[in-house]
Amino acid sequence: MTTQEVANRYKELEKQGRWDLIQEELYSQDIVSIEPDKAVAMGMQKTTNGLDAVKAKGEAFNAGIEEMHGGYCSDPVVGGNFFSVSMGMDVTMKGTGRMNMDEVCVFEVKDGKIIKEQFFF
Repeated sequence: MTTQEVANRYKELEKQGRWDLIQEELYSQDIVSIEPDKAVAMGMQKTTNGLDAVKAKGEAFNAGIEEMHGGYCSDPVVGGNFFSVSMGMDVTMKGTGRMNMDEVCVFEVKDGKIIKEQFFF
């Protein structure tokens, strides 16, 4: 798949809430996930390597959600081997309370798979 095709499929699966299929279909086994310093200050790991570790990171985040009130994901913008989306959620986290989270997500594609994701918030 081209970067545009990967981005289109990402958006299609996101609309269905199928984050599991996004990872299964579109992520490389060797995916690298990078969080901003703000997330590290909140206890998250700066860099996560490998699909299994990225899945575990997502599961840990989801386990911290008390209630999801809403969210959004923009249409992807593609440039070269990269695409980005803006994403956000209105969420109540266990022990923290309700908050709005907004971020820009940048994905790098190689050989039809996402090999890197980086978040900015």
